[in-house]
Amino acid sequence: MNFARRTFIKGAGAAGTVAVAVAAGLIKPTEVLASEWNKAAFEAKGVADALKAIGVASAADSKDIQIKAPDIAENGAVVPVEVTSNIAGTEAIALLVEKNATPLVADFALSNGAVGYVSTRIKMGQTSNVRVVVKAGGKYYAAVKEVKVTIGGCGG
Repeated sequence: MNFARRTFIKGAGAAGTVAVAVAAGLIKPTEVLASEWNKAAFEAKGVADALKAIGVASAADSKDIQIKAPDIAENGAVVPVEVTSNIAGTEAIALLVEKNATPLVADFALSNGAVGYVSTRIKMGQTSNVRVVVKAGGKYYAAVKEVKVTIGGCGG
C-alpha cells in the first residue's frame, strides 16, 4: 500500500473541503479572528496596572463564575485552568496570576452570544491566587482561586 499517495489524497480532499466552505461563505479568510494584542496590559508588572490597562476600574465578586484549577499544581509551567461564566451576556474573560512577574496571562474576547467558557493552560511562578475577571453587560465581575505550586510535588 502506498501511504504517500493516501496522504496526498487526504490532504487534497481537506483542501477541497476548505475551498468549498470559502466559496459558500462559511469561512471568511479576510475576517480577523483574534483581537488586537494589548501590549500595555500583558506587560504590566502589577495586578492593578493590568486591570487598568484592560479597562477594569472595579469588579464585583460573583459566585456565577466557576474556576476549575488544581488545588496543588506539581508543575507551575503547565497549570490547567477552566473558567465558566454563568453571567448572561458574557463579553470577555481575563485570567490573572497575582504573583507572576506579569500578572495578565490571558484575555479572551467573546462575541455573537458565545458561551462564557474558556479552557487553557497557564504558567505560574509560585503559589498564588488565580483571578478571573468577566465583562458582561458593560460591568465587571471577579472570582479568585488559590493554586499552590510545588517543586517536583514535594509540598508547598
